[in-house]
Amino acid sequence: MIKAHLIFTNFKNSYSVYISNLEMLSVEQIQQLQQFVSFRNGIFDFDRYSFTIQKRLGFLEFLSLIKYSEINAVCEENLIVKESQPRIGFGQYKGMEYGELPDSYIVWLKNTYRGYERDILEKELRKRNL
Repeated sequence: MIKAHLIFTNFKNSYSVYISNLEMLSVEQIQQLQQFVSFRNGIFDFDRYSFTIQKRLGFLEFLSLIKYSEINAVCEENLIVKESQPRIGFGQYKGMEYGELPDSYIVWLKNTYRGYERDILEKELRKRNL
């Protein structure tokens, strides 16, 4: 029997798993994966050969879940390298990335701020079309 090949990607508040060989799996294996996903209130997307579950979970915990669920699979982790974003150095949102700031605060800064981080602010405004 062919093992499912699962590629795990971790996000901030969820994780996604791509099944690279979904077409080669038996109906029973696919049903087992669907049951795994539905038990965790996830979404199985047949068009993209993947499923997503809204839980914070690391790769090692995912491996334990797969083993506990008795799913015959080979798992690998897809690491996302996040570029370091500039952080705001002042005010109530000090330390947050510019990309995480609320639109209302960005617009307020646009109209009031004239400091040395103005070019970063302008870039964020263009990115958001504000």
